Amino acid sequence: MPTNTPGSEPLTPPLASHRPGGLPRGFLALLTLMALAAVALAAQSLSASLGLADGLAALIAPPSATGEALALHFAWWPRLVMALLAGGALALAGVLMQQVLRNPLAAPTTLGVASGANLALMTATLMAPGLLTLGREWVALAGGGLAMGLVVALAWRRGLAPMVVVLAGLVVNLYLGALGMVVLLFHQEALKGLMIWGAGSLAQNGWGDVARLAPRLLLGALAAGLLLRPLRLLSLDAASARSLGVSLTALRLAGLTVAIFLTGCVVSLVGVIGFIGLAAPNIVRLAGIRTLGGRLVAATLLGALLLAVSDLAMQALSGRLPTLIPTGAATAALGAPLLLWLIPRLRLTGGQPPSADAMPAGHRHPAPGRLAVLLLLALAGLSALAIILGQDGERWALSLDGAVLEWRLPRVLAAAGSGVMLALAGTLIQRLTANPMASPEVLGISGGSAIALIGAIFLLPAPSNLMLIGAGTLGALASLAVLVMLNRNSGFRPERLLLTGVAIGALFEAVRALVLAGGDPRGQLVLAWLSGSTYYVDLGSAVVVIVLAAGMALAVRPFARWLDLLPLGTPTAASLGLPVARARLVLLALVALLTACATLVVGPLSFVGLLAPHLARLLGFSRARHHLAGAALIGALLMVLADWLGRQWLYPNEIPAGLVASLLGGGYFMWQLRRL
Repeated sequence: MPTNTPGSEPLTPPLASHRPGGLPRGFLALLTLMALAAVALAAQSLSASLGLADGLAALIAPPSATGEALALHFAWWPRLVMALLAGGALALAGVLMQQVLRNPLAAPTTLGVASGANLALMTATLMAPGLLTLGREWVALAGGGLAMGLVVALAWRRGLAPMVVVLAGLVVNLYLGALGMVVLLFHQEALKGLMIWGAGSLAQNGWGDVARLAPRLLLGALAAGLLLRPLRLLSLDAASARSLGVSLTALRLAGLTVAIFLTGCVVSLVGVIGFIGLAAPNIVRLAGIRTLGGRLVAATLLGALLLAVSDLAMQALSGRLPTLIPTGAATAALGAPLLLWLIPRLRLTGGQPPSADAMPAGHRHPAPGRLAVLLLLALAGLSALAIILGQDGERWALSLDGAVLEWRLPRVLAAAGSGVMLALAGTLIQRLTANPMASPEVLGISGGSAIALIGAIFLLPAPSNLMLIGAGTLGALASLAVLVMLNRNSGFRPERLLLTGVAIGALFEAVRALVLAGGDPRGQLVLAWLSGSTYYVDLGSAVVVIVLAAGMALAVRPFARWLDLLPLGTPTAASLGLPVARARLVLLALVALLTACATLVVGPLSFVGLLAPHLARLLGFSRARHHLAGAALIGALLMVLADWLGRQWLYPNEIPAGLVASLLGGGYFMWQLRRL
């Protein structure tokens, strides 16, 4: 087996042998198969519309003035060409990012570039539409560049180590997604037309967008060609590069600029297209193409065909589906299983997050019971303040009015209960995996629960809360099953657990995009729930949540000994009499139930499951029993604070508690990455 430079060749050896002087036979066969599929789907669509001969003629000019002929010339053919151009551009950007960062998971969607470009375009549409007249791609370039700059800044101290870059891209994606959700909630009517576009719509009404993208793609391809030879030097270490007079920093900046420019051009015209930029480069590498020039050409061709085939297939299925499926959401849904398949084949060496024992535990307080009492008093004081203090017009006022208390009390109780459950779930999963960066949100458990809950809302007639909890628990258990199956052989290594979470989170994003773009009236209710709003909670539901949280807190207490032993490792824990397999299954089931119940109240976006256990450890709660209690109190504090801030920050507008918590927790996650 050939040796690999750490981070530079992270995949397994080629799956196909090279054909002398050309591309591997297996890759040529794949390209041929994709091309034939595209031709077959296109021929079927043309035959069903106007006939194959007239349909082909409509590419140059409509053969008649009929509606079908005009639709083919001004909509169908431009859409096909746009799919080819956009897919090729995203794949080319993905190869450049992977080469510059020496990271097989680098792509426009995984590093936040597409999300940053999308958020910049949404913001400009609302606040500075004049900027769009200068060129949408420049606005998208600015947003994508800022997002990529943030990822690089977070990972720079670790030499852009692959795992740290992936984590930085994950948190930046989630953070920008939360900001985008805030913008969308406040301007639903103004941005209604952008929901489908933001999910990745290739629909065209003329050749104008194609004419704009084609020269920009050509410019990006020429720039990549000029950088071809210098970019090969990125496989060298810094000392060797300096001896050749090469500035690696300048070279990386140039490569990333071209990749961000290509991504911005695509996003500005068709929205976010998921996973083409990740799939095509990795398939090319797995096929055995190792030279950078070969990968640039092969990935561009494959990316173009992948997106074209996906879009043609979606058009063929559109008449049989109850709602419109944007192509970007479809590619994201297809890409998530691809990423899950790639994870066991990746070799991400270096830059791993430290284990739980390596993280600073903070000052070990001599009396954790006293500290817990102080946290309980702080929670009671903050809850009382959140109930009686608020803005009244242009001033702050204390209110003891019964109607106001009847509205605020359920929200505070629901926020506190969900915070307790998320914190308990985060503590369990962190101690179970010995991974301080683990949480229900980061590992995709909340995303899996949310997917099941959305399915229950749309597929079941008038589902009850008990049915929703059951569906959410099953979704969380399914996510946990995927985590266990993919990571059992690697010993539940932290980096692979996190990558699995990235894939499940991507699948959730695809489902969310489908819901928002479908036009179903229930989508508005789902949107409010996904953002983590406690607005619709009544007193009866709030009491159920707080009682359930208290019951779950008591239920996990007997497992404190297991949680003390599991971080020591399987051999040590087993030698001390712990039934490791059974303990893990029981604890994972508890994590699933806790996550489902909390997600039902505040949505899947909160970072409380990550933040609360960290803060508890920093305050000195080190033993499992104390850690659980401290994290539960801090989780309740965080969610009550998030709900109160969300109500008062932009009064009379509201920011849902889940979004406020995700903004606070995302900032903390970024700070933790800087400390790695």
